[in-house]
Amino acid sequence: MDEHGRILFDVFARDCPSRHAMEHVTGRWGLLALVALHDGPARFNALRRRVQGISEKMLSQTLQALERDGFVHRDAQPTIPPRVEYSLTRLGKETARKLADLIETLEGRMPMIVAAQRAYDEAKARV
Repeated sequence: MDEHGRILFDVFARDCPSRHAMEHVTGRWGLLALVALHDGPARFNALRRRVQGISEKMLSQTLQALERDGFVHRDAQPTIPPRVEYSLTRLGKETARKLADLIETLEGRMPMIVAAQRAYDEAKARV
């Protein structure tokens, strides 16, 4: 806490609650779901098609965690069958923009990364 009694968050502190939010955002599925929603609102099955390899259960859990943390808004329309659409909150948009930059950087540097991995593996094989 600071001198005014406000809680200070430090992601490096073991018990800081910011670690949970960071885990939800930076885990493989959270990151991909947020960046997929960066393109605009989407329904569950559209997100599942966009984020290839994610199970229905994992996508559901990921969206619930991101909604709880305030990154995602879930809009359930009272129709039959129910129509549910997911979108980013203001915090979600800000975060997804930064994550999209990270993805763009990684994708653009993959030749360097693959070369580094190959060199590492070859050096380890010689030992």
